[in-house]
Amino acid sequence: MEYRQLGRSGLRVSTLTLGTMTYGGEGNFAKLGNVDVDGAKRQIDMCLDAGVNLIDTANMYSTGVAEQIVGKAIADKRDDVLISTKVRMVMGDGPNDAGLSRHHIISQAEASLRRLDTDHIDLYHVHEWDGQTPLEETLEALDTLVRSGKVRYLGVSNYAGWQLLKALGLADRLGYQRFVANQIYYSLESRDAEYELIPASIDQGLGVLVWSPLAGGLLSGKYRRGQQAADGRHLEEDWNEPPVRDAEKLYDTIEEVVDIASSHRVSPAQISLAYLLRKPGVTSLVIGARKDEQLRDNLGATEVRLSDDEFRKLDEISKPYLIYPHWHQELSASERFGVPDRALHG
Repeated sequence: MEYRQLGRSGLRVSTLTLGTMTYGGEGNFAKLGNVDVDGAKRQIDMCLDAGVNLIDTANMYSTGVAEQIVGKAIADKRDDVLISTKVRMVMGDGPNDAGLSRHHIISQAEASLRRLDTDHIDLYHVHEWDGQTPLEETLEALDTLVRSGKVRYLGVSNYAGWQLLKALGLADRLGYQRFVANQIYYSLESRDAEYELIPASIDQGLGVLVWSPLAGGLLSGKYRRGQQAADGRHLEEDWNEPPVRDAEKLYDTIEEVVDIASSHRVSPAQISLAYLLRKPGVTSLVIGARKDEQLRDNLGATEVRLSDDEFRKLDEISKPYLIYPHWHQELSASERFGVPDRALHG
């Protein structure tokens, strides 16, 4: 297992992170999985054996049950793992049971600590933007948690580029703790993050954690052009996260992934993960699984080495369309591109 520095922090994290959205199986999360405490212990042991040192969860996964399962599963292993969890989403019916107000952040951090049965959270993400709470209030509350010792590092997730830069600029101006991680959706299915979020993360020194690097299973190889998967969702009818805007381009990408996987004698999932681990700015991929064999297969991605030609083929077939102003900058300003610009333009 390789370990990479998390942004400009001193924290080193494994290139694969264990995701826990499949833990609990409460409410709508039952569609994703229902891993219980015993299953979580098995998965965590598998990950520790492979060198994984980061577990990612969220307060809203099965409305707190996932955190409880993680807490029980690592009870005798707390010093061996880093825990990431999140705050922002709806956690009740009350008017203050969502968002990034000081009230919600502090109360949910305390609740997460109780469910995880720990005295600190290693990496605390704001899970989504809150356009109705003053950003100063959000950042002050997060800073308070760090200074109290209840949180050690801060992360952000699902922000737009301008929202991220506004938050970082404000934190710098007010002397608050800065985000060191940016958890985003990024995969061969959609490389939208390369427009702004990857370049901004590189420029501002944030480590990139990738959620759903297999696009909800689309890149696992079981979804092929003209074929219906034996299990899972039907792409054309009921797939909405991530939204597929160009099914033909996706199928072309999948065929390339499958061909390369065949030549390596590994799974398409491993090729899809190995590709992302070569992309600029990426620190760690969050992998989760309903079944142990899926997790075991994903862990094998760290052993896959793509040739430069294979990487180039995958890069070209999944290349995002250049939206404005990026197409104009490529035409008129490429002679002065910096490292962040190259994350999109190559």
